[in-house]
Amino acid sequence: MSTMRFLFYFFLPFVFLPQVIFAHGDTTNIPLSRQIFHDRIIAEQKRADKTDGHLDGLIKVSANPDINLQVTDAIFREVNVLRNNIENNTLLPTNNDKVRYLRYVEELVRDFTNGWKAHTFNPSLAPLLVENFTEILNANINGENMAPYIQEAPYEVGLINVHIFGDNPGYKECQIILFRKFCKLHPDEILANIGPFVNEPFADTLVIDAFNNSPSQLYSYAQSTNSSQGRLIRKINDSRIKTVVKLSTQNRALFYFPFLDDLISGKQTIADISKVVGTSDNSYDSVGYYQLLVKTEINYYARFVRGDTPIAMLGANGLVDMLKEKAIQHFINPINALHESPNAIRFRAIEPLDAQDLYYMMVLGENDIYTSSYKYSFDRMIQKMGAVPHGDSLLLSVNFDHFKKFIKMAAGYNKLDEFLKTMPQNSEKLMQAFVSKLETTGTLEDAVDVADSYGSITNPELQKSMLQNVIWNEQRCIKENNDRGKKIYGLLKTIFLSADPKNGVDLSKEIGIPPIYTINYDYLTDDKGRIIEQVFFYGDKDGKESFASYMTSFPKSDWDITRKKEWVEIKSIKGKPIWIFANLPLDNETDKDADAQKDLIEYLDSNGLKPSIVIHRGHSYHLPYTIKQLPENAKIIMLGSCGGYQNLKTILNYAPEAHIISTKQTGAKNVNKPIIDALDNTLREGNNIDWRQMWSGLTAYFDKASKDLRETFEDYIPPQKNLGALFIKAYHKEGGEDDN
Repeated sequence: MSTMRFLFYFFLPFVFLPQVIFAHGDTTNIPLSRQIFHDRIIAEQKRADKTDGHLDGLIKVSANPDINLQVTDAIFREVNVLRNNIENNTLLPTNNDKVRYLRYVEELVRDFTNGWKAHTFNPSLAPLLVENFTEILNANINGENMAPYIQEAPYEVGLINVHIFGDNPGYKECQIILFRKFCKLHPDEILANIGPFVNEPFADTLVIDAFNNSPSQLYSYAQSTNSSQGRLIRKINDSRIKTVVKLSTQNRALFYFPFLDDLISGKQTIADISKVVGTSDNSYDSVGYYQLLVKTEINYYARFVRGDTPIAMLGANGLVDMLKEKAIQHFINPINALHESPNAIRFRAIEPLDAQDLYYMMVLGENDIYTSSYKYSFDRMIQKMGAVPHGDSLLLSVNFDHFKKFIKMAAGYNKLDEFLKTMPQNSEKLMQAFVSKLETTGTLEDAVDVADSYGSITNPELQKSMLQNVIWNEQRCIKENNDRGKKIYGLLKTIFLSADPKNGVDLSKEIGIPPIYTINYDYLTDDKGRIIEQVFFYGDKDGKESFASYMTSFPKSDWDITRKKEWVEIKSIKGKPIWIFANLPLDNETDKDADAQKDLIEYLDSNGLKPSIVIHRGHSYHLPYTIKQLPENAKIIMLGSCGGYQNLKTILNYAPEAHIISTKQTGAKNVNKPIIDALDNTLREGNNIDWRQMWSGLTAYFDKASKDLRETFEDYIPPQKNLGALFIKAYHKEGGEDDN
């Protein structure tokens, strides 16, 4: 046990001691008239303590124990010191004065907990929050402006404290400070929120910032000539913004924004672009417009790699955004939707596309394209490359734009070996480039792609080569004393080595995250040895059918089923104790299913039943409601709905320790049921989960199924192929701060 942890547990009783003293008034004389306000603060402290699922005197907000100790100290000891100081402060002579400041403290703790639960406040900032609050409290008592303290605080901290101290003389000034901080964090939301500040001297600068982040966001406001934002935009004397103002009067203006750089420089004209944009959907050339976007992207990216970033390349409705949107709209969605049709009909939409067009369609449609859609498109791309295809020539022609994403996807769909064979002389160089310079980018995207690729590759020689390249780059970064590179490559090496049990790598011990490829049975149990599982159902037609199918998985010889008013309880009677709680798919039009979910969660919480496994059954449009109700201690999450794969990052924000099973295609009960059965029966037998072994068995099972069912299963993504998400989690646990 570390020294800090030992000291914490030694002094733990003393953390709570001030609460006992206040409760009985032994040291500080608290009048009965104010005792209730102290009790309210104590109640909020207990509520904060309980938010992690355990009322145990330790507020767990992170896997890092030191952070948890610091947060606990801030919310208990430091808040108790505040209460004591308010009672003893001679500058607060009246009862009303002391009551007002005690209410401020109550609000502080309540806002901390609410922000933590709503994911609007990073709970690890609690020490800074309380410290900043204390400084402002003292300044407020002395009638001083709190602005200097807000200026130095993180935005999240300042937002809470400015709200609390609304009577401070610097309140209005602090609103401006907070807005400017907000704009730095959310440049895409500047114009939507600038209204109250349009007459401030910094308003022009913020509009320029908004333009640089996403020129197209000026469009709708420039159109609104009577709005405060519209008047502000139109008076700015900047040639680029004047071009946007001119475009805002153009029919179908958003179609032109990706070409803004070329329009400003004169490389393209509105008249040229209008030939494919047309004046309506009837005259719109979808293929021609998409191919013009591809051509422009290739030219823009050539500038980008030289350090000259085109202003219209990135951001909402920028070139990359529009290229992705049109790839999905005109090609991916149509071929996905026709997945049951013959190939000649299904893939008619992509017939006019050349190899470059198909390349961008695939890499930008990563989260949307079905497995069968990708495989056919890949084969078509190889065919379009000529009788003797050269993969290196294709990558050169697109300036290696998104090439790491391309390799990651090819690996994920078992097409990487085939692609590398088209460039035998340069394949090793390509894979070296794939793994190299991961530390030089501003995000973790490339490193995530490398991690995901390794989880998908089954070729032992290719795995070995990737691992060697990672180790080589780690040594390079060590020699260069590059801390970021050492961290990235060190984590990748550890994660890759953990794939082989022979290496004896304990991820929990090495980098503080659970094993990736396996889950121990004991890791899923609660303190009474039970595994608690919660299943979300929705009360539409499909939900009721899914529920009926789900219930066939529990024969009376193995399970005891108790049906309640709003949910069903399923408990194993053979093997290990598995307790499953599933809300009934009641009428969703009157929100009875939502009420059932809410009541079930309250029942579980009040009875100390913490689900470590959560299963979502229902359409994708129901998924956000399930995500908002996810317990933070969920260890396995299965998304049996359409497109669940696209929500991985959001889910990890709610349940950071989770192993996630998701699908990129349509969720199907005939696929969900065998997966859930395999999971439940493995655990009922008391066995550990090995995802690779389980998925191998499921693959063998579905290989014997119909083509449609097999292809549907192929789009389910097992946890071991989500290495990228787990890499991000491990990176941030070690103090990384990249926006990814």
